[in-house]
Amino acid sequence: MAYMTTEDVHEYINGVCFKTGPPGKVGAETEWLVTDLASPTAPVTIERLSALLEACGPPPAGSRITFEPGGQIELSSVALPGPARTHEALETDLRHVGKALAEDGLVLAETALDPVRPPVRQLRLPRYTAMERFFTEHRQPSGRTMMCSTASLQVCLDTGVDLDDSRERWSLLHRLGPVLVASFANSTVWRGRPTGWKSTRWAIWAATDSGRTRPVLEPGTGPDPATAWAEYALAARVMAVPEFPGGGGSWIADPGITLAEWVEGRGPRPVTTADLEFHLSTLFPPLRPRGWWELRMIDAVPPRWWPVPMALAAALADDPRARAVAEEATARLCGDTTPSPGLWLRSARLGPADPEIAACARACFDAAVDALPRMGAAGLAGLVDAYAERYVRRGLCPADSVVPAPRPTEDTVFVATDLGGRERVEDRGGTP
Repeated sequence: MAYMTTEDVHEYINGVCFKTGPPGKVGAETEWLVTDLASPTAPVTIERLSALLEACGPPPAGSRITFEPGGQIELSSVALPGPARTHEALETDLRHVGKALAEDGLVLAETALDPVRPPVRQLRLPRYTAMERFFTEHRQPSGRTMMCSTASLQVCLDTGVDLDDSRERWSLLHRLGPVLVASFANSTVWRGRPTGWKSTRWAIWAATDSGRTRPVLEPGTGPDPATAWAEYALAARVMAVPEFPGGGGSWIADPGITLAEWVEGRGPRPVTTADLEFHLSTLFPPLRPRGWWELRMIDAVPPRWWPVPMALAAALADDPRARAVAEEATARLCGDTTPSPGLWLRSARLGPADPEIAACARACFDAAVDALPRMGAAGLAGLVDAYAERYVRRGLCPADSVVPAPRPTEDTVFVATDLGGRERVEDRGGTP
C-alpha cells in the first residue's frame, strides 16, 4: 500500500481537484429541510422519508438522492451542458420527489435554516459521529447546527479550459461569493426569532472551525489555486482517522493533528490516498475544488426560485460578455483584490441592503438576464429577471419576506466583534 508525502498531496490535488477542459457543463445540488404540515415543530425521520422515496421510484431524470445528517434531503443533478438542460432535469426530479412527499403531508421548506426545531442528528454513519464529536470537543455548538439544521443550494461549474482560465475563474468566483451570499440570503430566523442576519446559515458556517470553512482565497493568497488548496488542506485539523484505510474498523475522532503533521508521521498510522480523499471531504470553504468548482455559499431558496442562482452563476462564468461585466463589477466592490473577511460578513448580515453589494448584484443580474438567451436558456432569463425585480433591484432578498412567529428566548444567537479590523462570528446559543 502506498503512503503519501507532502509532495503527493500537492500532486493529487493538482491532478484530481483541478482538471481543466472546455467549460460549459453545469450541475446543481439542492438541499431541503422537510416539514410535516400537520406537525411543523416535529422532526421528520429519515426512515419515513426513505420509505416514501423508495415507493415512488428513482428520479426520472437521474438525480441522486442522499440525506444530510439532520434528515435534509439532497438532490444532486447530473452535470449537463448549459443551465437550461440542468434546470429541466432537476426540476423534473424535484416535482417527482415533491409529489411523493405531498401525498404524505410533507413539504420542502422555504428556508435555509430550520427556524424552530433544534438540531437532531439522524444519520449514524461513523463519518458523522466523528464529525459531531469533533465539534463537541472543540466547543463549537454551531457545528451541530450546521450539520443538522441548514440547507444550501450548491452550483457546480467547470474549472476552466486551461490553467490561465482556471485561475481567472477561481478569482472571479471568489469575488462573486459575497454577492451570491447577499442576493440569496434566506435564513433570518432561528429558534423562533430573528437573528439580525439575513443569512444566518452563512454565519453558522463562519462560526465553525475557520480552518475548514474560511475561503481558500483570501487577501495575500498566492495566484495558484492548486497550491492554495493544498496548503489549506495541509493546515486543517484532521477530523477523524479510521482504524483501517478506506474507513474500516473503529474511528479516532479529533486525533489532535493537522494533515501536515499526519503526513510527517505524527498520526496513528501513515496517510493513504483514501485518507486524503476523506480529509478533503471534511473541508467546507465557500468555493471548493473537486475537479470542478463547487459553490457552497448560497442559501437554499424557496422552491420556485431554486434555478436562479444556478443560472446566474453559469451565465457569469461561461458567457464572455456577462463574465466581463461581472469582472468589472466585482473589481469595484472588492478593489481589485479578493473579498475581505469583513465583506463576507456584511453580505451575510445585510444582504442587498448594503448599497455597494447591491450595486454589484444589480449589474451581475442584468448581465445574466442578457446572456442566458445566448446560452439557449431564454426561459431562465425570464425567471432570473423576475427574481431580480422582486428582490435584488429593490435591495431585498428572500429573508426580507419572512415574518417570524414570536417565541421569547433569552439566548444570544450570534455576537460579531471587531478585532483589529476583522469581525469574528461566535455562536453563543447554547443548547436549544
